[in-house]
Amino acid sequence: MKKNFLVTGGFGLTGVSLVNLLLKKNYSVVILDYKKKRQNYFLKNTNLKIEKGNFCEKKFIEKIFKKYNFSGVFHLGAQTQVLKALQDPFETFLINVMGTINFLEVIRKSKKKIPFLYSSSDKAYGELEKKYYLEKDKLNAIFPYDTSKSSSDLICQSYSETYNIKVGIIRSANIFGPQDRNLKRIVPETIINLLNKKKIVIRSNGKLKRDYVYVDDTANAYIMTYERLEKTNKNLLIYNVGSRYNLSVIEMVKHIARILKIKKNFYVIKNDSKNEIKNQRLNFKKISRELNWKQKVSLTEGLEKTINWYKKNLSEFK
Repeated sequence: MKKNFLVTGGFGLTGVSLVNLLLKKNYSVVILDYKKKRQNYFLKNTNLKIEKGNFCEKKFIEKIFKKYNFSGVFHLGAQTQVLKALQDPFETFLINVMGTINFLEVIRKSKKKIPFLYSSSDKAYGELEKKYYLEKDKLNAIFPYDTSKSSSDLICQSYSETYNIKVGIIRSANIFGPQDRNLKRIVPETIINLLNKKKIVIRSNGKLKRDYVYVDDTANAYIMTYERLEKTNKNLLIYNVGSRYNLSVIEMVKHIARILKIKKNFYVIKNDSKNEIKNQRLNFKKISRELNWKQKVSLTEGLEKTINWYKKNLSEFK
């Protein structure tokens, strides 16, 4: 029987990559997203269906689960903007926490052994107080977006341990790649501005350090975690998906500028964004050891692919 997966946030950066990888494996996929349908994102495939709706509405989730027989759920959908979370914490917690609980509740009540893959974040750990984060480290988030991810992360663990639900948690570094329309992220914002011959306005002091991982590498981690959940007797798997590349905001902006052969006067530092984690770095030895996951796409190769996509689609961002 062909596997059928539910993917929330399927029109997002990671969602598009994950859906296409699943379709290449000849799986059926149902995307649940509130956004306008963009069929051109995906491979032309009769195995793809799209349901428009809000996962904050529990009755709607119950209806979807009755309509389809899912082999697993990849929950990527979320309010992902840090600045928006600072401005509207209530909506962020509603979407990111209650939306996650809705799926866990439906799976719990159905009593089906459906693996649930949750998209957590390195931000769930809070401020870095040592060389890097390990999966066993305590989640110490403070700011609204970060806390919404750590809260949902802990809730997923609770449901797994208490109700024997198969749960995989991916705590990923900063993800970048083509088709990212979240223009508040540093990579798409920098590329689009430089291609349009505009300066980059860095909202922080430019010294915030992050890991950067290409989107296809992250999507592969989700699939590999699902496959391990299917085979193992364990109900809970937690993995950091980190990177060999740990850069400050200024270093990332300069790296993109070098690829575009822009040498000077391409950014200004505004330094008015204070409520963000200063340093983050993930130790990803566990997923490499247990799943043989590897970072296949280098930073430069990934940025070149991303830049080429924005060049071809720049008219959308004028």
